[in-house]
Amino acid sequence: MALETTDFLDIDDLTPAELDRVLERASAMKAGEDDAQLPNQTLAMIFEKPSTRTRVSFETGLTDLGGHAMFLGPDDIQLGHGEPLRDTARVLGRYTDGVMARLFDHEDVEILAEYADCPVINGLTDEAHPCQTLADLLTIREHAGEDVRVAWIGDGNNVGQSFVVGAAMAGIDVTVATPAEYAMDEAVFDRAADFGADPTVMTDPAAAVADADVVYTDVWISMGQEDERDRKLAAFDGFQVNEELLADSDATVMHCLPAHRGEEITNAVLESERALAWDQAENRLHAQKALLVELLE
Repeated sequence: MALETTDFLDIDDLTPAELDRVLERASAMKAGEDDAQLPNQTLAMIFEKPSTRTRVSFETGLTDLGGHAMFLGPDDIQLGHGEPLRDTARVLGRYTDGVMARLFDHEDVEILAEYADCPVINGLTDEAHPCQTLADLLTIREHAGEDVRVAWIGDGNNVGQSFVVGAAMAGIDVTVATPAEYAMDEAVFDRAADFGADPTVMTDPAAAVADADVVYTDVWISMGQEDERDRKLAAFDGFQVNEELLADSDATVMHCLPAHRGEEITNAVLESERALAWDQAENRLHAQKALLVELLE
């Protein structure tokens, strides 16, 4: 049965049932129990932002499925060099079976989806990172089950926003602790409410961690925000995920990577047995393979 959506621009482009289906398929593929293939399929991968995990996981994933993923960096195509994005989208839609784009502006991935005559996958924008959420939810299923409370600590960024909505779809309770000036958009909590969730929102990281089974954090200074570094470091004082914050907690710790060790998380925590970051990174591969099969087969 095909997905209701032809594009994957944010996590709630899937229905909760479809999200569960993708995660179940990812688990089966990881276990070697699903040998679906996409022979001779080609995926165009557009990168405005560099990436380790996004590029390698998509390229390896489609190779595993019998297809071919094509890296298109800023100097490889006309994107940003005078050709309208809609024209690039039209051409790629006629050449390839799908497009994955890692961009700054979310509006740009929406334009790609509107004009490309093939499925478009959001590999990251400034507003959303739904592929990361798939990997996060798969990791939580593996390590904590579904009756779990997650504390998001730090910046209310694209990763956090997609995760809050995805967790709502999966029935996972979330507490969000951010500095007031770096809170998530209220629309994110409205979207979570559409799935019956009511995330707890606060500015106290210690209180958020107190009853959490999983603590999730991400960088405070995202790519392109380097000029905000000093202001952000001051605002996030007290939000570091460190041994002191976790002293009275048995929670595992998630981070989508890359990590700025010594800022949002300490080296000691990231290298401890609590850390699930490496499983999250691996699960990008399995979750995206499942997504590709569901969208392209």
